[in-house]
Amino acid sequence: MQLQILEQSIQNLLLQKQQFSGQLLEMENAFKEIQRVEHAYKIVGNIMVLAKQSDLVEDITQKKELLTLRIQSLEKQEKKIREKAQQLQEEVMQKLKGEGKA
Repeated sequence: MQLQILEQSIQNLLLQKQQFSGQLLEMENAFKEIQRVEHAYKIVGNIMVLAKQSDLVEDITQKKELLTLRIQSLEKQEKKIREKAQQLQEEVMQKLKGEGKA
């Protein structure tokens, strides 16, 4: 049962990581587009407002850094959970081998 919980946790982490990776890709594409244009707009609520290119570059850069940190954090969590799951699986296998001999 613990293995199933760990596997579900890994699946949840992978889903979050995929979502953040998609957002990061969007930010990278937006960053490239902003570099090529003279005027840019930012969506604020339901409207678009003219914004300074430098402000948008700074905003996107901060968002990219945050997403990168989140992805790295998820990868660390995933690694720990996978190690714990593998250790638990080895313990179960040892117990099963021990019961098979008895």
